[in-house]
Amino acid sequence: MKVMERHGLSQRRACELVGLDRSTLRYRCRRPDDSALRQRLRELAAERRRFGYRRLGWMLAREGHALNHKKLYRLYREERLMVRRRRRRKRALGTRTPMALPIRINQRWSLDFVSDTLSDGRRFRILCIVDDFSRECLAAVVDTSLGGVRVVRELERLTIERATPDTVVSDNGTELTSGAVLRWATRRVAWHYIEPGKPVQNAFIESFNSKLRDECPWRHDYNQLRPHSSLGYLAPEEFAARNQGSSASARTAWPARMLAGAVQGAPASDPKPDSFSAALRE
Repeated sequence: MKVMERHGLSQRRACELVGLDRSTLRYRCRRPDDSALRQRLRELAAERRRFGYRRLGWMLAREGHALNHKKLYRLYREERLMVRRRRRRKRALGTRTPMALPIRINQRWSLDFVSDTLSDGRRFRILCIVDDFSRECLAAVVDTSLGGVRVVRELERLTIERATPDTVVSDNGTELTSGAVLRWATRRVAWHYIEPGKPVQNAFIESFNSKLRDECPWRHDYNQLRPHSSLGYLAPEEFAARNQGSSASARTAWPARMLAGAVQGAPASDPKPDSFSAALRE
């Protein structure tokens, strides 16, 4: 505008000289104020550090924020919330046999241990048990020592609360090949040990372990609130409730009806999680 005033040109003449449409010159941005939405997006990204924009979008949809996925991605990029990808060493890939998927709840459970160190140097371990069909975390037992007897005790408790699984999958750790575990499993469940050094054969529990390390979720948050991409962005307990006695074909029925359920299916109340220190004192 100052250039036009300096040279005594009209707006029409100036646009003709530079080949610019006058409507383009007069355009003013009409985007609504997204400050509240941006703030909530930042808060969710801070709480769920390993969530990408799609899963954050599902969390926003549950709270009633309806927005186009392209706008969501634009805000996500502008706020610089991208998740940093971990670099992994490239390995030679051979022929792999795909793992057969379970077709119902309690058909197959997976077990594994996760370990870490407290600030005072003491080591602790977490026994993780997952239902491979519903992806529910059945148990996350924390203690400084977890032997075969304790594993049997937790499995016995779960079979009373839920049902006895057909198969249990685990690695060849000493706790899981102990006499207590073998005696408990005999004539009760089919216990499958993966090949040594091949955690990919126990992929369901390894996937859960990565989420546990990244997000450290409480069981009620993981089972009741956290949207799971492989379940059509339903929480595991919500998926389990919808698929009691269902077949694997139900997993493919993910479209918009599940979005409505994901938005309306948040639990009415959230039970207070047990404290981490109380879990250690068990």
